[in-house]
Amino acid sequence: MAAHLGPWRTARAAFFALPFMLAALPLVFTRSGDPLATIDLGPLSLTISGQGLREFATIALKSWVSVQAALLLAFTTPFHDLIDALRELRLPRIMVAIIGFMYRYLAVMADEASRMSRARASRSADPAGRGGGSIRWRAMVTGRMVGSLFLRSYERSERVFAAMQARGFDGEFRYLSGPALRRSELGAFLALAGALVLFSVAAQLWLPHAG
Repeated sequence: MAAHLGPWRTARAAFFALPFMLAALPLVFTRSGDPLATIDLGPLSLTISGQGLREFATIALKSWVSVQAALLLAFTTPFHDLIDALRELRLPRIMVAIIGFMYRYLAVMADEASRMSRARASRSADPAGRGGGSIRWRAMVTGRMVGSLFLRSYERSERVFAAMQARGFDGEFRYLSGPALRRSELGAFLALAGALVLFSVAAQLWLPHAG
């Protein structure tokens, strides 16, 4: 709410983490103890255990919250600020450079893929207005387009790197001055850190009594 983001925007963007959550689904059937129900799938019988269900729910919730936090950071922080933060955290500069270039050239590669897609559509159209060819043919064409896009991306990266070397680039981006930490930001950081410490202490005091 403070970032003026609708709840559905982060919820929709977080669905890409769903396959990773499903990787923990077998825990529901492989953990022993507290049997809740049994599912018969022909010769296979699967037993849902309470322990496995709790572990799966815990992993799914942690994954979902982590993805939501990452999306909130990405939606509210300019990308160059994120790059500066990674650099200040002493992330290897080659990784920082790769992340920066990847972000900057995603739009270039998307535009190149769009032009290739339009060219394919113009060469395979039929009078009815539908794309020509069978599904197998379209799959073959798509695979060749992906290969061609990879080769074009590689060649462009070589040209860009040669041009940057000619201008004296040594793998590190330099700035005249770094961003200064404002008092409001420092106060928000200290308040958040204090809240996390209090939450951790309260959890440590509550867990023995809950057990």
